[in-house]
Amino acid sequence: MRTIEIFDTTLRDGEQSPGVNLNTQEKVEIALQLERLGVTRIEAGFAAASPGDLRSVAEVARRVKHATVVSLARSTQNDIDKAYEALKDAKDACLHVFLATSPIHREYKLRMTKEQVIENAVAAVKHGKKYFSQIEFSAEDASRTEIEFLAEVAKAVIDAGATIFNIPDTVGYTTPKEYGNIFREMLVRVPGAEKIKLSCHCHDDLGMAVANSLAAIEGGATQVEGTINGIGERAGNVALEEVALALDTRKDIYQATTALNLQEIARTSKLVSRLTGMIIPGNKAVVGANAFAHESGIHQDGVLKHASTYEIIQAEKVGFKSKQLVMGKHSGRAAFKDKLNELGYTLEQAEIDKAFVAFKELCDKKKEVSDEDILALIDAKLVTESENETFKLETVQLAYGNTTVPTASVRLIKNDGTTIDEAAIGNGSVDSIYKAIDRATGEEVELVDYRIASVTHGQDALGEVFVRLQQGDIIVQGRGVSTDVLEASAFAYIRAINKIIEKRGEKLVVSAQ
Repeated sequence: MRTIEIFDTTLRDGEQSPGVNLNTQEKVEIALQLERLGVTRIEAGFAAASPGDLRSVAEVARRVKHATVVSLARSTQNDIDKAYEALKDAKDACLHVFLATSPIHREYKLRMTKEQVIENAVAAVKHGKKYFSQIEFSAEDASRTEIEFLAEVAKAVIDAGATIFNIPDTVGYTTPKEYGNIFREMLVRVPGAEKIKLSCHCHDDLGMAVANSLAAIEGGATQVEGTINGIGERAGNVALEEVALALDTRKDIYQATTALNLQEIARTSKLVSRLTGMIIPGNKAVVGANAFAHESGIHQDGVLKHASTYEIIQAEKVGFKSKQLVMGKHSGRAAFKDKLNELGYTLEQAEIDKAFVAFKELCDKKKEVSDEDILALIDAKLVTESENETFKLETVQLAYGNTTVPTASVRLIKNDGTTIDEAAIGNGSVDSIYKAIDRATGEEVELVDYRIASVTHGQDALGEVFVRLQQGDIIVQGRGVSTDVLEASAFAYIRAINKIIEKRGEKLVVSAQ
């Protein structure tokens, strides 16, 4: 039984999903949860992309202790130097360097010959060896690369010191049969390929990312790269939770497993969904709301008689609980701390005290507070708060009636201590709130998307609001949580505006260098 290593790129490739923009605190929270999940390698970002990315990678590298932390780099000395700068404090670090190899990329993007591609790839790996003992080389668009040339590249970078050779299906083009065969060919054609790790990295453009990843394992891959919930560019990456459950459920076929703590899957999935603002479809395999639901009478009858008639995975196996302990206003600080530990949080005392105050405030609004409420509360109050926030919402007031014009007034506090009061009318309650915030901040933005979701059930459920704003070529998302959806709407909007200001500042720093 082989153990397949898991390389998680939620914080890098996953963040490339349109509109997803995670700050440092959010990246650290996801990274620590990935560590609890048991992933082998966490790709924390692309250190050379921006000063903000470098800071985020560095902070993840400092905080993670039980997984290898990775930074992506192009095949340039500057990128590799930036990766080292970000990862130098990591307990265990790995450089991930890439260069395209396919004919279409060589001709139209790189404008390089085969010889130049190999020369650049080897130079990058050798430069990386000055800093890193672990180096992964990715042959971008490998699945559309001539097999003979891919083998040449693999041999060259392995000889130069690469310890992992990644074979990405960058555009989700290949089929399982073709993809699995690439790995078999590498093991035959490349001397020493069996002594390093062969990695697969699949995109889901044709809906075959999971099938291709499993085919790669059958072909000899020892590492799978992907993201939680399958998020990523275009149609996304392979969903790691699906690969893990396929291997676990069909050990008889694949003769392989992972070291993941499967009971952490549900929590990891929910956390990534909340912080990215990407809602999990109800019919999503393994973690969707309907994954363990049965409506058909025939199915219900079968499950009642024996669960295995229609359930090949038990909900509890991936961390969904059939029963949850409910806390309320009479719950004490010790019980609250125990609940946080049970939910996987390891917070400092100051953070626990802060969270407990927010919990008590929520108890005044809700009779019963569930695990889901606490998870949403902690994520909103602790994770999304940033020391770089320019504006904070102090108050929001609304005058509305079905025969009057909606009017909103807001009070914001700027990071220099200035208080700003503004009011505006709008076509509706949310519109008037957002126009008042626009006036107070002086920012001109376009609301691209607005969504509301309930955290739990009932009239007093917490409401989560997700917004996506655009300013020029900057697109960000914001999230707000409250029992009042209008207050949550204001929180989400302010959060997104703060992200735009932060991103705009980073772009100015980069352009000035």
